Amino acid sequence: MCVFSYVCCIQDILRHIHAKMTLRDAARAACASHTFRHNWICRPNLTFSLGTLGLNRNASRDVITRDLISKIDLIMQNHSCIGVKTLDIDLYSCDNIDFAYLDSWLRIAVTPGIEELILTLPLPTIVFENAVPIISEYNFPCSLLSNGSGNSIQYLNLCYCTLRPTAGLGCLRSLTRLHMSCTRITGDELWCLLSNSPALMCLKLLHCEEIISLKIPSLLQRLRFLEVAYCDRLQVVESNAPNLTTFYFAGFLGQISLGGSLQVKTLRMICFRQTNVVCYARQNLLSIAPNVETLTISSLNEMVNTPMLSSKFLHLKLLQISLVGMAFSGAYDYLSLVSFLDASPCLENFVVAISQHRMEHASILGEPSHDLRQIPQQRHDKLKSVTITGFCSAKSLVELTCHILENTTSLDCLTLDTTFHPSCSVMKVDKCHPLILMDGDSLVEAQKALLAIRKYVVGKVPPMVKLNIVEPCSRCHTVESLVSMAGSS
Repeated sequence: MCVFSYVCCIQDILRHIHAKMTLRDAARAACASHTFRHNWICRPNLTFSLGTLGLNRNASRDVITRDLISKIDLIMQNHSCIGVKTLDIDLYSCDNIDFAYLDSWLRIAVTPGIEELILTLPLPTIVFENAVPIISEYNFPCSLLSNGSGNSIQYLNLCYCTLRPTAGLGCLRSLTRLHMSCTRITGDELWCLLSNSPALMCLKLLHCEEIISLKIPSLLQRLRFLEVAYCDRLQVVESNAPNLTTFYFAGFLGQISLGGSLQVKTLRMICFRQTNVVCYARQNLLSIAPNVETLTISSLNEMVNTPMLSSKFLHLKLLQISLVGMAFSGAYDYLSLVSFLDASPCLENFVVAISQHRMEHASILGEPSHDLRQIPQQRHDKLKSVTITGFCSAKSLVELTCHILENTTSLDCLTLDTTFHPSCSVMKVDKCHPLILMDGDSLVEAQKALLAIRKYVVGKVPPMVKLNIVEPCSRCHTVESLVSMAGSS
């Protein structure tokens, strides 16, 4: 009995070691050992990609498709069909796949006990049937999840396929994570899927173009994280999940309702397809997430100033506002961002990230008068850290900075970064990447910003506040050459 237990223990150890090997190493070990060969055909975690199979990434797509399909098919056809826990298939680099192969692999692996299923398929292609163009895209067989497999699956990730769940899908009682990218599924079909996933904790939807109205049922008591990004036809997001804590949204703002959830603590909105998102956030976000603690807003352009309102973000501690554009509107008053500071009595960290290739605001260096506007009776007594990247010589931005210094007694650190991206010294690389090098105009503006800081800001910094001034990388930016380049262009 003791010997038998000892042998079983050794086999369990070897099985565990073999399961932890990479796919290529596991295959080599199976060729050298009968024990490992048995473990190979019962391998629980199957991850197939160019990397795991050791294929040449530089080969033609036809060769990649042929080799990848043949290797996966050989492994799957020799698998025992027992005990698969994870199936991860990445076919993104392939062309003109015969979906019959994929159907066969899924029938082998998707059995009761499977926990993770990840499918990354190629971009849809257009085929012609009777001279009629038809999009060729894999239709995921939902019936596979209706035979008991749906009871065990915990993570489902689909990319570039079609998913048409019906009422007969059955309960996916163990599903905790659902990620769909570029997946064709309607709002009603998604509702059907969500209604059968009571354990869901994380939902991510990216580029799902058929969803017009996203509605999340209240039965999703465990849903904590929701991300909806670039679903271009989306008009309505309505969540009734009572315990949602994190909501990420990217795309065109439509109607958003989180059911007045008091649990949403983290909110991120990236909207580069419309203007005045900062203004929208100040006017509307309190009704969406009244108890938000971390708020990130990204806007392409602001044509109107941020309004001063009486409503308060009573729990907001971290606020990051990104203003991104070739040239941010000169009509926007940076000082109006004080509206957020005034509305956030518990704010501790404030970050403004400005990314523009051309500064259109009136420079404080060109002002005949050096008087700076002041907003009376505004105190920010919890604010500890302020960071402004892309700092420029715009008068209203200098006024915002001075306002913070003069009305914040708790400030520990002020960082004014005249660049747009981390330099090589920060990233710990030999040289700044060419894509982040500042052109001549931007470099000249950075020098103006440094002059404005020295002239108007430095003298207002209290002794207990640490001032960090970030300049363009001197190793990778030669002022004279970039200025001459700008002048010749």
